Amino acid sequence: MYRKIISVAVILTFLTGIFGCASIPEEHKGVATGAGAGAATGAVAGALLGSKGSKTEMALLGGLLGALAGGAIGHYAYDQKRTKEETAQKYNYKPSEGTVLRIEDVSVVPSVANPGDKVEMKMTYAVLGVAAGKELEISEIREIRYQGELYGKPEIQVSRNDGTYSSSIPLTLPNDAKKGKYTITMTVKSPSVSDSKEVSFQIQ
Repeated sequence: MYRKIISVAVILTFLTGIFGCASIPEEHKGVATGAGAGAATGAVAGALLGSKGSKTEMALLGGLLGALAGGAIGHYAYDQKRTKEETAQKYNYKPSEGTVLRIEDVSVVPSVANPGDKVEMKMTYAVLGVAAGKELEISEIREIRYQGELYGKPEIQVSRNDGTYSSSIPLTLPNDAKKGKYTITMTVKSPSVSDSKEVSFQIQ
């Protein structure tokens, strides 16, 4: 088992609807934020990064808008919870099934928060059917809605082998966050398969 934590810095863009990428050296660690001109125009650029010695690079796309625009997206982290063999056994997987992506659990911790608090958006999912010596390109997407309107869509692009993974993105709520129920649709998506689950939390 291992744990990997990546600090993500988001740069802002004035080009509405366009996501850009920039190289972020490891020593320039920071916090992804949805505030500023990018959030106001509805476009926040992505930051492309890779840690030293890592086989994969990860990109954070999207940001925070509207009721969450003054908040911040913190450090992305993940664990491998089960090996390939353990995951295959749990799902009684057969190679004839092809590629499988299965979300096991989603949660927001705590489920009730106050403006200014930090909540963790967590998901656990299984990956099976990746060819030997290959990695599957996966997007982890968290769509945050308030009263049915999209207010944030942080997306992480990762490469995974077979196994079960747990990932988390902390969200610091703005001090003026609107009270009420927020719904998060968490999705894992590859070029051929995807899975989604929904969870909610309350700002009081």
